[in-house]
Amino acid sequence: MTEHQKETRTAYDEVVELYASMFAGRLEAQPFSRNMIATFAELVRGAGNPRAADVGCGPGHLTAMLHDLGLDAFGLDLSPGMVDHARRAHPALRFDEARMEALPVEDGALGGVLAHYSMIHTPPAELPGPLAEVVRVLAPGGLLMVSFFATDGPDPVRFDHKVTPAYSWPADRFAELLDRAGLDVFARLLHDPRSERGFLDAHLLARRR
Repeated sequence: MTEHQKETRTAYDEVVELYASMFAGRLEAQPFSRNMIATFAELVRGAGNPRAADVGCGPGHLTAMLHDLGLDAFGLDLSPGMVDHARRAHPALRFDEARMEALPVEDGALGGVLAHYSMIHTPPAELPGPLAEVVRVLAPGGLLMVSFFATDGPDPVRFDHKVTPAYSWPADRFAELLDRAGLDVFARLLHDPRSERGFLDAHLLARRR
C-alpha cells in the first residue's frame, strides 16, 4: 500500500459517521448525479450482465441504490471503517475491503463498475493502475461510470479536500486516460453546481472494448 493510500484510509476511518450522515441522502438534492447513475444502471441491465461493483463505496448508500435499480451490486472500499459501516447499514449486501488497483474480482466478471468520486485522491501518475484494473474486471462491452471534480484548466489540480488531498481533472484529459486504458467514452455530463470552490462535477460513461 502506498503512503497516500495509508493516509487516505486513515482519514476516512476517522470521519465514518460524519461522512455517512452528510452523504446518505445527498443525491436527493443532486438530480444530475442521480440520473446519470440511473442511466448507468439501466445500460448495465440492458447489456445482460447485472453484476456491478461500487468501487470506493464509502458508507454503501450508492451500492444500495444500484441494488434498488436492479443490479447485483457489491461495494469495495479502502477504509475498513467505511466497510464496517456499510455492512451494518445494508446487511443484505456484500462489502469488502480492497485497493482499487487490486480488486478481489475475477477477470471479465462484471457488467459494470461505478467509481463515484473514488478516484479523486489518486495522484495523476498512479491513475493508470486503477483504470487498468477496471478494464481487467469488466467483461467486454461492460460499462464504467466515473465521477470526479473537473477543472477548466489544462492540467489536474491538487486541492485540499475536506477529508484528504484530492485532484480535479480536465474532463478531456480524464477521457484520454480512459481511452488509453481500453475504454471508449460515449457519454459525458459536466455540471456546474455553483460550488464556492468553483469546481465542475464531471460524469463519464465508458464501455470496455
